[in-house]
Amino acid sequence: MNLLPVAEALSRLLSSAAPVMASETLPLAEAEGRVLAADLTAGLTQPPFNSSAMDGYALRRKDAPEPGAVLKVIGTSSAGHGFEGSVGPGEAVRIFTGAPVPSGADSVLLQEDAEKIEGGIRTNFPVRQNQHVRPRGQDFTEGEMVLPAGTILDFSRLTVAAGMNRPDVEVLRRPLIAILATGDELLPPGSTPGPSQIIASNTFGVAALARRAGADVLDLGIVPDDKAKITAAIDKARNAKVDVVVTLGGASVGDHDLVQATLIEAGMQLDFWRIAMRPGKPLMVGSFGKTHVLGLPGNPVSSLVCSLLFLEPLIRKLGSLPSVPRETMVEAAVTLRANDHRQDYVRAKLSKSAVGGWLVEPFDKQDSSMMKTFAHSDCLIIRPPHAPELPAGATCPVMLLRPDLLA
Repeated sequence: MNLLPVAEALSRLLSSAAPVMASETLPLAEAEGRVLAADLTAGLTQPPFNSSAMDGYALRRKDAPEPGAVLKVIGTSSAGHGFEGSVGPGEAVRIFTGAPVPSGADSVLLQEDAEKIEGGIRTNFPVRQNQHVRPRGQDFTEGEMVLPAGTILDFSRLTVAAGMNRPDVEVLRRPLIAILATGDELLPPGSTPGPSQIIASNTFGVAALARRAGADVLDLGIVPDDKAKITAAIDKARNAKVDVVVTLGGASVGDHDLVQATLIEAGMQLDFWRIAMRPGKPLMVGSFGKTHVLGLPGNPVSSLVCSLLFLEPLIRKLGSLPSVPRETMVEAAVTLRANDHRQDYVRAKLSKSAVGGWLVEPFDKQDSSMMKTFAHSDCLIIRPPHAPELPAGATCPVMLLRPDLLA
């Protein structure tokens, strides 16, 4: 079987994915990062009255067109305690920021532009019509559509939603991702491994990446290399109506690699497997109807690289979220050797050059089982298939493991 190019594999995966349209209602305090499922309209008018933008005196502009006007102060208007009377000719009301502008007044004179005198004030500055007055409805009006469906609720949008008097919002359901680790050799962290056993680590990184991408995670635990038990775990995921089943390990076709065969026997339609990439060649993609299946390699680094390349974009499309920009061009600190027929993702460190630019240098050892090297990496150098040797000082594409690293 020919190996599928990375770009073609990703295109095929995403072309079969449709955004999750089911919704749920959440309290505003729990809605950060969620996507609005319906247009959000204002529940009131803001501001609900003409209000003062400054501390000063509310008055009629025609009573103080020029400096030197003398006005009688007849009361006070403060936030939450408006002046209930009306401002007439030759009158003013002491007013504070956010307070209602009294009936009859149309402008606010800054407090520093007025001189206090017996019983009132003398203006020291000309007054403009509507000066320092925020008109009713300046921000939004009741029933106005302010946030359209599809909006991601960040700090500023949550603020306006609260100001619109919306205590809860209808948002799209997060994609639900089931993760299943397989292998007789695997034990959970905290165990004491036997002579042929290792600690299962992939689940934690893949689950963290999935949650960061915008998914909820159903951990199916560790299942031994047993078809019946693998089938039972898959049935549990399907009964939970997950959007994606992610398997870790066992996706090849060796004597002990039972996952692919078991999934197919359970009804999975295999789309493709084996990608022209390193690490991560045994990646498998299939589906149970609308449920996507992503079979990741068992080696920790391979599973994480495949998660970055395939699982994260899949989750973000399912969740109606924009893609995460991870690729950029950086200067190679050392000569990069020529590449073979597979697209290579090389773990590397970033550093600053003498002139302040970014340099990238690969780690010497790139074995896909080496988790420590991956944890210490800033990025992955992308070496396309059949790329020639790249001299030090030339630029090369990299995939940032932390997208804000170069910010």
